[in-house]
This record gives sequence, structure tokens and C-alpha cells, in this order.
Amino acid sequence: MTDPHAIQPSALDQLPDRDPEETAEWQASLDAVAREAGPHRAAYLMRRTLERAEAGGIALPKLLETDYVNTIPTSAEPGLPGDPEMEARITAWNRWNAAAMVTRGSKYGVGGHIATFASAAWLYETGFNHFFKGKEADGSGDQLYIQGHASPGIYARAFLDGRLNEAHLDNFRQESGGNGLPSYPHPRRLPWLWEFPTVSMGLGPLSAIYQARFNRYLTNRSIKDVSASHVWAFLGDGEMDEPESTAAIALAAREELDNLTFVINCNLQRLDGPVRANFKIVQELEAQFRGAGWNVIKTLWGTAWDELFQLDTTGALVRRLREVPDAQIQTYQTRGAAYIREDFFGKDPALAEMAKLLSDDKILECFHLSRGGHEARKVYAAYKAAVEHKGAPTVILAQTVKGHTLGEGFASKNANHQMKKLTVDEFKTMRDLLGLPIKDSDFVDGVVPYGHPGADSPEVRYLQERRAALGGPAPARRTHALAPLPAPAEKAFASFDKGSGSQNVATTMAFVRLVKDLVREKETGKRWVPIVPDEARTFGMESLFPSLGIYSPKGQTYEPVDRDQLMYYKEAENGQILNEGITEAGSMADFIAASTAYATHGEAMIPFYIFYSMFGWQRTADQMWQLGDQLGRGFLVGATAGRTTLTGEGLQHADGHSPVIAATNPAALTYDPAFAYEIAVIVREGLRRMYGEAKPGEDQNVFYYLTVYNEPLPQPAKPAGLGIDEGIVKGLYRFNTAESAGVTVAANAPRIQLLGSGTAIHWTLEAQKLLAEEWGVASDVWSATSWTELRRDALEADAALLRGEERVPYVRQALQGAEGPVLAVSDYMRQVPDQIAQWVEQDWSSLGADGFGLSDTREAARRHFGVDAQSIVVAALAQLAKRGEVKATAVKEAREKYGL
Repeated sequence: MTDPHAIQPSALDQLPDRDPEETAEWQASLDAVAREAGPHRAAYLMRRTLERAEAGGIALPKLLETDYVNTIPTSAEPGLPGDPEMEARITAWNRWNAAAMVTRGSKYGVGGHIATFASAAWLYETGFNHFFKGKEADGSGDQLYIQGHASPGIYARAFLDGRLNEAHLDNFRQESGGNGLPSYPHPRRLPWLWEFPTVSMGLGPLSAIYQARFNRYLTNRSIKDVSASHVWAFLGDGEMDEPESTAAIALAAREELDNLTFVINCNLQRLDGPVRANFKIVQELEAQFRGAGWNVIKTLWGTAWDELFQLDTTGALVRRLREVPDAQIQTYQTRGAAYIREDFFGKDPALAEMAKLLSDDKILECFHLSRGGHEARKVYAAYKAAVEHKGAPTVILAQTVKGHTLGEGFASKNANHQMKKLTVDEFKTMRDLLGLPIKDSDFVDGVVPYGHPGADSPEVRYLQERRAALGGPAPARRTHALAPLPAPAEKAFASFDKGSGSQNVATTMAFVRLVKDLVREKETGKRWVPIVPDEARTFGMESLFPSLGIYSPKGQTYEPVDRDQLMYYKEAENGQILNEGITEAGSMADFIAASTAYATHGEAMIPFYIFYSMFGWQRTADQMWQLGDQLGRGFLVGATAGRTTLTGEGLQHADGHSPVIAATNPAALTYDPAFAYEIAVIVREGLRRMYGEAKPGEDQNVFYYLTVYNEPLPQPAKPAGLGIDEGIVKGLYRFNTAESAGVTVAANAPRIQLLGSGTAIHWTLEAQKLLAEEWGVASDVWSATSWTELRRDALEADAALLRGEERVPYVRQALQGAEGPVLAVSDYMRQVPDQIAQWVEQDWSSLGADGFGLSDTREAARRHFGVDAQSIVVAALAQLAKRGEVKATAVKEAREKYGL
């Protein structure tokens, strides 16, 4: 008869059993325990055995879940240093002022969040008092990714230590007057305080991982030793549903980023209700992070639970905690002792007996108040274990109550995220609970007062002494007085001026060649950070592999398959290239960390991230907003750009809209260069503006987006004459005239101005020739390097006029006196060139590649979208015919001639 408990062969790991008799004895022992002591005891023994095996270095699959109890038992907790009573008073003041600030602002309808900081206060305060290093500490201090909805608590602490005053707090979410506080962490709005914008959910966790990784990159490349810096990311358990939140946790474990700690505030609630109503979010996250290789610390229960666990001689309490779903734990928070006795303890005879030993007050203390995340001692133990753990990042799962200390109307209520204020009576109850010396008479006309113990009070002195010992205020962003980087040698840029002759060169290759020259620069070469998402060979960057190396903290532990080739795949611990694999989100997180190193670490780095243009702004535009919010600097390069250049790739790869999305970002300077020498001019100007000598009133906190193409064509020489470089930078210059192009036209021939950008310039030049040779029309060709910059300049001119200042937009200046109508052509949607239409005095029309892409040859795709040379000719004739400058029949003739 087959043993029902026997492990079936399909479940074995294919290793031979060298001692079947011993194996049978172990199995029989397990069966006996299950039979005599029950399955729970058998499961307990198995878990403890697996834990012992793991501790002894025996290679076994890890346990992905542990019991729903604290990872660090009370007996193993270190003593809390400092003055716990003083820290409790400081935290009480911060709780009060955070709630007061939001409540006072609510009368203006600006909103705010109270409940998040109320739940997380000790998670922050313990860190500020004992762990978070400031900018004067070794390296660059710690990097803190603050949970966005907790910002009132951070402002309250800055108020207590004297960095903010009451006027600041009263201008929470009221920034237009110039003395306000942004709703959430925002470097662009409050650049001396906030380092990292974190309210776009999921981007904070992702960025924190890559920030920790970039810290290692800087250290390993000997740019700056920041090995003492630690990255702390404070997250919500609901936020972990965002795919970006866990997108890179495997990378963090793989690269052993023990300079990183996630602190997840598990108050079991998201914005509308429970995070995992019918399940357990803590257990789910534990399995997810432990499976990825993280060190997991659960800090769930406060000291009031110690007595209950000591009474749990059968394991019934631990079993019950493991099976109760999150929504029911939330319900216990709002119900009385009788309900908890019946619903929680009454489900198991052993628990029912335990409950007889507990008073109602004890039950309510445990289920209403006592959570691990609300006790400094518990939090301190978790943080200390995290920073001392080596070889893996740590995640702390801290259980709290959303709305803790705000009263019964807030705690654990589903609606508390939307609740913006407390009543005066609720504040008085909160005051009594926190033990604050605020009198009833301080509530003038029903307005809740701010509380402050005094600038020279023991609380403020203690707070400031603790921060001084840890390296200064935190969070804090430093604007370092960095010397401008020296400009690269002019020859690196001038080499493109002469063109490529008869050699076909795509602008993608021109950009890569320029970077190869720039990274060789003695002074600045090491500061370039090339970033690519597993497409380096597509962009012709493989020649950089052996010379720069691909960054890997492990170096190269294998012999690459192409080691005998000149351009072999070389990884190195001090490698310069960040080749991220197939992750545009990870690459953008890399870029953000590198682009803000000038502030975070006082080291100016020059990142360039090159990617398939279709998979940039469309896929990761939210991170590009984050980049602008964080005041990042560098070069984003959308390669294989345009709707019609990717032969065969089709709809999913055909980018006709990235400049449209980029135009919405005020920090992005978007360029669509046509020629190699234009790229050189734009990059040189970008290096000057972002890293060199800034002009008066010039914002250095910008980044450049360049589109480059994979269409190999001869690169022309840079036209002679004054103002070419200025026109390239400002967005428009005349490339040639009909006369300088060498086409033959009559002296009084009708004339049109053709504006082209990017690869479209080549079809425009072909159309110029056709118009002259076949239709007797003269045309001048203009290179529009940036439609967006032309528009922004025009908008600024409009604003100046409203202020009474006379200013003419550059596009109008450039085209002034140009004869005939204007026809703009782009390989993008027509709305890209149409951005400037209202400021062009001449008659305006445009051509573009609107609609979805398709697979075909470049020529067929351009004919399909009506942007090829022949389509340009027909559109030009149509404009001229409207003006009566060519016969109307010419348009029909042209259509028939070209088969349109």
C-alpha cells in the first residue's frame, strides 16, 4: 500500500538518496509529531529546523514567511540610548504642530494629510534622534526618501528646531506668496530642505535603490568615498502595490546593497480602505522581499503584547494572529473589549482561557494602542539591526495605526486619509493624551494654536544636540559652491564642422563619436556617466565596452565569450558605463541619481542616457518629471527617433510624439538636430549651461533631450556665416537659400520657406531641388533644431509685452523679411512644428507623421504619412496656389505626376 505521506518522485530534487533508511526515519518522526502533538507543532519544528539550517550555512531554500510576530524578540532588544522621556516630549510637540498646520490650512480649502504622520511619527523621530546622518557627517550624510503624505510632520520638526517659523506653517500649501511650504517633498519648491520628490507613488522606492547603487558606483570609481552614507526610504504598505515599488528589489539584493533600508509603514490602510482586506500585507511583503534576497525585520507588536505571548504556551495566539485578515485587525482597533474577546479570543478554546486572565483595559491597550511602530525602543532595535546587517539590503515592516493619537474619530477609520482637520474638542483630547502644556485660553476664536516649548528649552536643545552629533539638520539639501567644470577642448566639437563628405553617418553615430572624444578629456572625462538599457550595440556603443568598462560591483568573474575580439564585453568594479538590462525605469532612476550628484554629493556628474526614443517619454515620462522636480542635469538622448526611420519595426517602435510630451516639461530643453555639427553645438552649449559658467539669470537646473536618428546619410559641412551657433541653440537658422543651394530658378520665381527638423531636413532638401527643377519655384531651407525652445522664447516675449516691455520673439526675428509662405516639415505629429505657428507672420502650414506607425520601408512610410519630398512639393505648390503665385492646376499636376 502506498504511503500517503511519502514524497512523490516528481517533487524530489533529483539528488540521489545515499541513505534511504535515515530519510524514512526523519519522515516517520515528522509523522509522529503531527499525529501526537498536532500539525501546528510539526510545522513549528520544521520551521525551526530550517532556520537552524540557514544559520549554519546549509544550502536550503529560505523560509519566505515567518510567524506574525516581531523578528527581534523583546529579550534581544538593545536598550534605547539618549533620553526617552525627552524624545517622547519632542515627538508630542511634532504630532501637535503637524495636525495644527493642516487643520489651520483647511479653512482655505487647501487640504492636507494628518493621519499618515500620526501613524509614522516614531519611525521618523527615532531615525532623526539616533540614525539619520546630516550633511556634515562622513561622506555625504544619509539620503532620506520621506513618504510624501508625512510632510507635515517633517515641517513640524523643522519648526521646532528653528528652521521654520509660524508664518511658514501658516503657508502650508500656499506657495504663491513666496513664503509657503509645498504640499509634499519637492526640491524645486523648497530646495534647501527637500532632496527627493516622492509623492509620485512607487518612484521613491525605485529611486532609493538606484541612489544606493549610485553611491557604490561613486565610491568604486574613486569619484568620492560615500561608503558611510545610508539610504532610507519611507514607504506606505499601499504604495507597494505600484509596480515600480518592487521593480528593482532583486537588483538591490543581487548587488548586496547593505547601504539601503526600506521602512514600510504598515498601517494596513490605503486611501479608501484596507490594503489587503482579506489577506495580510505584512506577510505578503515579507515573502516578496525575503524571496528577492533582502533581510526582513518585522516590528509588529508593542511591549503590551509581551504578557500575551508569555501566556501563549500552546501557540494558539501566534496561530490566530497569522490567520486574522488585515481588515479584521483594523476593526479590532475600533471595537470594545467584549467584541475582541468574542471574535478574536473566542475562536480557540486555549485563547478563550487566556482571555479570562486579561482585563478589559489590557485587551484594549494591546489591540488599540500597542504596535511596534509606535514604540521608540522597538523601532530603535529594528534600525540598529538594519544598519549593522551586512551583505543585503534590509526592509523593516513596521505595523502602526493610521491616525494614532488623533482620537477615536480618526484611528483606523477608512476615511481618515481624506479627513483634513480636528475639532477644538478633539485637539484638547489630543493635548491631554500627549501631555502638552497648552491652555484652553490659547484657543483664540476657535483657532488651534501652534505649540513650541521655547528656543532655549530643554527639548529644543536636546533635539539640536542630537542633530549636531549626527552631522547637522536633516532632511537638508545643499547647494554646493562647485567650481564650473572646465570646457572640453574645442577640437572635439569642431571636428564635425567639415561634414562627412561622401561617407554616410547617422546622427546617432555622430553623438556616440562625440561622447567617445569627450570621455577622453583629462579634466572632465571621468565625470561622464553613460547609461544604456541593453541596447548599446544598437546605438554603436560597443566600442566603449573595453575602454570604459561596464560597471559591476563583482567585476568580471567569467571569461566573456567575445574576449578574443577587439570590442569585447568587459565588466569592471570601476566600470564607467551603466548597462542596465531591459529596464527603462531603472535607467531613468540611474540618470536621476547621477544628474543630481552635484547636490547630493557635491560632485558634478554628466550623465547621458541613450534609449529607443519610443521607450523614453512614452514609458517613463513620470520619472522625467521627477528628474525636473529634483533639479537634475544631463543629456537624455532619444535614439532611433522619428515615426518613419525604423524600417520594419512598426507601430510599437515608431515615435511620432516624444517631443510633444517633452514640451510639457518645463525643465526639458528639447532639440531635434538634423546634422552632426548641430549636435556638437547643442552638447557644447549644454555643458556650458549646466556645468560651466552660467549667464546672469540663467537656470542651470535643466536637462537636455536630443533626438538622434539611425538613418545613415552624408553629413554636410557647417554653413559659414555669423549667428549659426546662436540659431542652433535658439532653435532655428537658415541652412541655405535657393541660390546658395545651387539650384537654377528665375529671378522673379515664386518663393517659399521650408522649415525642417531632424531627419526631415533631408526630404526638405530634396523637395527644394524638385521645386526648382520641375516647377520653377525657389525655396529656402531652414533647420528647426528646437520647435519647443522657439515656442518658449515666444511665450516669454508675450509675457514681457504684458509687463510693458518691448520684445520680439526670436522666431519672428529670424524669419523677418523671408519671402513667401512657410511650410514646416517634421517626422513627428504636426502639432510639434505647429507649436510656433501663431508667432510666424508669414502664411503657415505644416506636414507631419500623425497617426499610428507601420512596418514598411522608410520611403513607403513617408509616402504613407505624406511627408516625403514629393508630398512636400505638392503642399508647397498648394500654398503658393492659394496666394495666386502658381497656377491652381499645378497642384493637381504634381499629385498626378508623383502618384499621390
